[in-house]
Amino acid sequence: MNARFSPGHLTSALLNPASIALVGASDDPAKTAGRPQTFLRRAGFQGRVYPINAKRATVQNAPAWPSLEALPEVPDHVFVMTPTETVLEVVGQCVKLGVPLVTVLASGFSESGPEGVAREEALRRLVAGSQTRLLGPSSLGVVRASTGLMLTANAAFAEPDVPAGRLFVASHSGSMLGALVSRGKARGVGFAGMVSVGSEVDLCIGEICQATLDDPSIEGYLLFIESLRHGAKLQAFAREAAKRGKPVIAYKLGRSAAAAEMAATHTGAIAGEDDVADAFLKDLGIARVDQFETLLETLPLARRFPLPPSGTPSRPLRVGVVTTTGGGSAMVVDQLGVRGIDVTPATPATLERLAAAGVAANPGRVLDLTLAGTRYDVMKATLDILLDAPEFDLVVSVVGSSARFQPDLAVQPLLDHANHQRPLAAMLVPDAPDALARLTSAGVPCFRSPETCADAIAAVSARRPLGTPAAAQHTSLTPARPISEAQAYEILDTLGVPHAPAATISLSQKPAPLPFAFPVVAKVCSAEIPHKTEVGGVILGINNQDELQSALLKLQQNLAQHAPGVACDEALIQPMVKGLAEVLIGYRVDPEAGPIVMLAAGGIWAEVARDRSIRLAPVNVETAREMVDEVRSLATVRGLRGKPKGDLEALAAAVSALSQLAVRPEWEIAEAEVNPMLVMPEGQGVLAVDALVLR
Repeated sequence: MNARFSPGHLTSALLNPASIALVGASDDPAKTAGRPQTFLRRAGFQGRVYPINAKRATVQNAPAWPSLEALPEVPDHVFVMTPTETVLEVVGQCVKLGVPLVTVLASGFSESGPEGVAREEALRRLVAGSQTRLLGPSSLGVVRASTGLMLTANAAFAEPDVPAGRLFVASHSGSMLGALVSRGKARGVGFAGMVSVGSEVDLCIGEICQATLDDPSIEGYLLFIESLRHGAKLQAFAREAAKRGKPVIAYKLGRSAAAAEMAATHTGAIAGEDDVADAFLKDLGIARVDQFETLLETLPLARRFPLPPSGTPSRPLRVGVVTTTGGGSAMVVDQLGVRGIDVTPATPATLERLAAAGVAANPGRVLDLTLAGTRYDVMKATLDILLDAPEFDLVVSVVGSSARFQPDLAVQPLLDHANHQRPLAAMLVPDAPDALARLTSAGVPCFRSPETCADAIAAVSARRPLGTPAAAQHTSLTPARPISEAQAYEILDTLGVPHAPAATISLSQKPAPLPFAFPVVAKVCSAEIPHKTEVGGVILGINNQDELQSALLKLQQNLAQHAPGVACDEALIQPMVKGLAEVLIGYRVDPEAGPIVMLAAGGIWAEVARDRSIRLAPVNVETAREMVDEVRSLATVRGLRGKPKGDLEALAAAVSALSQLAVRPEWEIAEAEVNPMLVMPEGQGVLAVDALVLR
């Protein structure tokens, strides 16, 4: 294997370098370019550190070197802290010398306009194919507290005693590393490694994390993601992390919708960037949290909930809540409800066991022990019973003021159950750092607020079993172009996606008798006209042969008026069909996430309602059923209040069938969409009555 692509080689240079060169090192420890040398010395880094500064004989009382070429060895890692305009020259020297890893601190690349874009592309070309890997630009560096590797310009690391631990952090934002360190220190959470990845010109989050997967000191990963980039490598990492049972927690910016206004299909417009990223993360078993604080608190819970095997049907998480403070538990219940998780009440059998054990409780959705629950024996007996009760997947203990004033008494019953087969979590109502530290040390999932408690539970439960990976997808340098609707139906036939009968006839000739009955619809059929209604290319309600002839003439006139330069002499004729509901099924190869499939409210409401479900493609029928359940508008055809049921099983089969485009890369299909797909009465299937395919 080429050393450039060896995970062990990369991990060594990144987290275990024997030698480091600091290009542009400053003699002033307070300056950005002076910090790494100061931090490395203070942390006790045992490797060799070479300050590079052509204008000084010493830097911070250490011998300085005039250039990389003058060093007595090729360093394992070079941190470039010189101005933006010098970066290409310095990186070029590193490539020439065969430096394994270079980190670039400077900004001023693709984020700074056309000149910066050109500079970044030159940087990419410079390292491509060489033995040198590049971290950044805009990277604040790398930290591994256990070995004193404080190779960072982040001022937050001036704080002494950075906690070592078993979490690995990779972040697009370097400043977030400092925020995590300070918050982690307050919670007793430490880190096995922290990497500021910056702009990912070469090395990316997925590749860096994958290179560390076999490190036994790393038990889980925290990702701070600004946008989904290098999706294939992130996906490869996530799948391998899941195999090893190492949870991945992510905080991603961009919750607000960012629909693609120029998308060729509704699928592209409805499935905004963050919608796709959200499906991408969940389908890869990554727990995406809503709040930054939750990022630090979720891993212990995720470790207690391993990902279910592929093909496992999903079901709602059953959460039991026990408390000594009604107000605190009400906040937890409320926050869980906002996230779609209902708290499960104890069954009569469980209540009988509690009564037999002498536990007096106020039964209901929450088991309220009142002040009696602050006694060790009462809470221990309660947890003994609740954690063995079959109705719960998780028990949350909401602890009141005793967590702060009597931490030994309050948390001991929880510590006694830290290793119970069924997960136990705690939410402490007061600010109780001592109690939190004890629970954290014992590995008990614990939370400082009802918001983060509910956020973590929701994020962990939203993870989905890993599905079948898509086949490698063809990427073309030219924009995808539509094929005709008649050709699109041929694709649907091959996949097994049902559609209404169709016949193609000439616009300019007298139509022959149709193979199906009137009334029918006539549509222009041309690869050059993907959106037919925009040119008056659809005529509905044609009741006989004479009306069909008139409709063909009208279509010709509309084309002449609205699409005068388009050659089209073919019409597609279909019977008029009415279903119980209309939906959209779409497939798209996302530039970063890869193939996705979407089910949404269809027809004219497709872009208005944004009522949709998205998954990575391909999906099996079981997953497609889950997607059907997630589309709210389909509640109207689930047999509610005596209304007729739609054939939702056939709809799930159609979603799964269209998603199989993800394993047919040889077809080179970039997007495919059925809108509308008619949901017929139960037992009568579904029918596509319009299709758009781009390749």
